[in-house]
Amino acid sequence: MEGDRLDVEAPRRRFRRLRTRPETLPFLHLVPNLVTIVGLCSGLTALRLGFAGRFEPAVALVIFAAVIDGLDGLIARRLNAQSRFGGELDSLSDFVCFGVVPAMLVYAMALAGTIDFAWTVALVFAVCACLRLARFNVSRDTPVVGKVRFVGVPAPAGALLGLLPAYVTFAGIADAADYPWLVAPWLAFVGTLMISRLRTFAPKGLRIQRRSARWMLVGAVLVVGLGLSNFWLLTILLALAYLVSLAFALAAQWPRPRPADTGD
Repeated sequence: MEGDRLDVEAPRRRFRRLRTRPETLPFLHLVPNLVTIVGLCSGLTALRLGFAGRFEPAVALVIFAAVIDGLDGLIARRLNAQSRFGGELDSLSDFVCFGVVPAMLVYAMALAGTIDFAWTVALVFAVCACLRLARFNVSRDTPVVGKVRFVGVPAPAGALLGLLPAYVTFAGIADAADYPWLVAPWLAFVGTLMISRLRTFAPKGLRIQRRSARWMLVGAVLVVGLGLSNFWLLTILLALAYLVSLAFALAAQWPRPRPADTGD
């Protein structure tokens, strides 16, 4: 009888041990979040360098964070490691790296102590980035119909556009601090683009024809070569090219007048 009682209780004890055993997680599922943390640390370090007046490496770190931001989602999809936690972590990191940090860097470089509403413009940019990310989070689970497009300029692209005055300064074309009355409206304009309803280019929806692939590769070589020889000139050209793509997107979505009724 005693042996029967022990046989009955043994599975219960085994079940309790299994229930209390820590849940395991494959290490590869943490890789996208680790990449996001690297980007966040880059953005925070850029802010520290900005406080020290080292603006050029600070802006370079923001660009690096933008590249990292494009990789973490790709890695998560490839590893089938997507999660709501990772999505929220990525969004919070984006607000710091592409909302707060660019606003502070441009303010410190070109706007501090120049015009009365300069700080207000920096706040507008940061808040617009926050609103853009909040809208993205709300619509994340909405099924996509037709071509993949962003609604409004995404936060990383907005940050890289907002830093255009810094690129111009580093390239030796002009000192942004001499033109605060141009820099302030530019920062506000880019913030407006982020919260606009403009449907913009999304890399996930890009398709290349096979016969055009070789020209894309040659273009990549040109970009790499220019980046190695004159990096800040390359950033200016890429920002201008993105602005041209926004102009085409606006023209494609602009409401066309209906033909007049001839009364036939």
